Amino acid sequence: MTDADGLLRGLAPQVLGHVARRYGRFDEAEDAVQEALVAAAVQWPDEGLPDNPRGWLIAVAVRRMNDRLRNDSARRRREERAALHEPAVLPPPVSDSDDSLALLFLCCHPSLTPASAIPLTLRACGGLTTAEIARAFLVPETTMAQRISRAKQRIKASGVPFAMPTGEVWADRLPSVLHVLYLIFNEGYAASTGALVARSELSSEAIRLTRMLHASLPADPEVAGLLALMLLTEARRPARTGPHGELVPLAEQDRSRWDQELIADGVELLTTALPSGAVGEYQLQAAIAAIHDEAPTPADTDWPQILALYGLLGRMTDNPMIALNRAVAVAMVDGPSAGLTRLKALDEQLAGHHRLDAVRGHLLEMSGHHDAAITHYRTAAGRTTSLAERDYLRSRAAQLSGEDRTPEGSGE
Repeated sequence: MTDADGLLRGLAPQVLGHVARRYGRFDEAEDAVQEALVAAAVQWPDEGLPDNPRGWLIAVAVRRMNDRLRNDSARRRREERAALHEPAVLPPPVSDSDDSLALLFLCCHPSLTPASAIPLTLRACGGLTTAEIARAFLVPETTMAQRISRAKQRIKASGVPFAMPTGEVWADRLPSVLHVLYLIFNEGYAASTGALVARSELSSEAIRLTRMLHASLPADPEVAGLLALMLLTEARRPARTGPHGELVPLAEQDRSRWDQELIADGVELLTTALPSGAVGEYQLQAAIAAIHDEAPTPADTDWPQILALYGLLGRMTDNPMIALNRAVAVAMVDGPSAGLTRLKALDEQLAGHHRLDAVRGHLLEMSGHHDAAITHYRTAAGRTTSLAERDYLRSRAAQLSGEDRTPEGSGE
């Protein structure tokens, strides 16, 4: 990804928030902003980066919106109102305010179920493609495209204005907002597709939005827990790739490269959040991340405590990925055979998912069943859409084919 691509992705939610607030028409605003992004991708490489990239994008998107309104003969009143706002020159007066957080809450609209609101927000605020969102939810891409389209239509039909929610509305939409931010961060930290291990522009945007949310709700322990989880996980990024961009698993990372400042910030957030109210899923996941980060070596990891925390998480959520990670923790505490037994309960829920085969291969490798491990590593490699993960899995299979050894277990 070029610098311009990263800049466009980071500016997209801010520009969409501005245009949606200005016109109160989310669906049309998204189309206009997409046209502005395409124009920038074509013009900026030849003409150079404008002095005010955000203002440039807003100006073009506003013109596209005005064109749409003028060409809509059934909406003459809107046409007249739009004409009054049309900018005379580039760039127009642009507010310094960032509407990203307002856009986030708009997408988590009360007329939408979380299953619709979360994908819509991932697309509008996180910049994820429909295919990436579909993989995150384990559904076909066509199904996800229809879900996003219906969500946009419901927001349009509701007529609710673009504005930051207040009072009880915050609490009603907050779980969906947190889930969205969590998924955006995960896609950024561990890219589900492409050649790169990570997509830092997505994880950085998720952290930025979560910091904004935490500043608005400083006393909410789950908001703090999510931010802590992101920081504690992001701290490992420098060590997650090797010299050629290859994936480096947790147990093999050079921990001296971990960002100690982010770890300290995450631990401080978590320490403040845990005693302040009911403990939620994000606080527990942050606690697990903190245990990994505070272990000087893989052998020093407090796996019994991690297993206990996964036990609490398992009582809060039926997320199969949590159960998959718990199986790894079980293997580290009670042995690989116990972990493999745990995996059997996930065969139906995660049928065909590459991570189930990858974990099964890892536990079989731990137990010394190398031929079976090779089979599952290769199966996982064939199912993942991440080229970096595919290469790693193939490498594991190749190493087992060439030498007979049982490595230390790992989990991430």
